[in-house]
Amino acid sequence: MTDFAALAERYVAAFNETDAIARKRLVSDLFTPGCRYVDPLADVTGHDGVDGFLGAAQEQLAGCEFRLLGDVDAHHDRARFRWAAAPAELWAAGGEPPVIGFDVVVVDADGRIDQVHGFLDVFPG
Repeated sequence: MTDFAALAERYVAAFNETDAIARKRLVSDLFTPGCRYVDPLADVTGHDGVDGFLGAAQEQLAGCEFRLLGDVDAHHDRARFRWAAAPAELWAAGGEPPVIGFDVVVVDADGRIDQVHGFLDVFPG
């Protein structure tokens, strides 16, 4: 059985990994080769697609740190969780993150992410 809380932590860690080689390794470990990631800003497939999206997100949100918000809710092969992105100084000050969303992931039999359905609750215009 998949430990979805640990999986969500690793998922968020991939968003925070700025070393390209380490990020590619995380993506390869976390996602199936044929995975699909869909949110309002992206629709990508495969390891290269996800890695490219993560790199683009880091550029767009330069200086932000991604964190989980609250608990992971899971059943069967699916989980949902909230996350946010904010600069470290905003996290330290307890301010409201400028980016908040939630993702639903579907895993395969080995516990690797095969699908991500992402939603943005708060995103700067």
